[in-house]
Amino acid sequence: GPSRLSQILLHLNKAPRPHLAGLKNLKLTLAARNDHFGARHFLKEDMPRIRYANPNLSIEVSKLPRTVGDTWKPEMVLEFRDGKTRTFDLEDKWSSNIFKELMEAAGGASWTRWKAEREASGLPIV
Repeated sequence: GPSRLSQILLHLNKAPRPHLAGLKNLKLTLAARNDHFGARHFLKEDMPRIRYANPNLSIEVSKLPRTVGDTWKPEMVLEFRDGKTRTFDLEDKWSSNIFKELMEAAGGASWTRWKAEREASGLPIV
């Protein structure tokens, strides 16, 4: 069968390729365990692809302990090269929706093209 390395490379190169044009820094804050499942799944499944496609992007991940009484929400902060920032509340979102929001904000022309092709074919975007 296929080697482990070929499986990893298949996953890292899976379409749509998450090339983030104009993005300087991505910061993700989430609970270390027992909560924020969409954000944790996004971190596990999509972040390696994002890192592979954007080797110069600064990525910060903060996994914080969370107790029963805490009410803080997971968030993703994007800092663009032009100095603008955007913050996304990730509470109760699926990882696929988090990925779509990230790509809408920073995916550029390749994301717009991918979306148009998928919609024209009647296929899901991700």
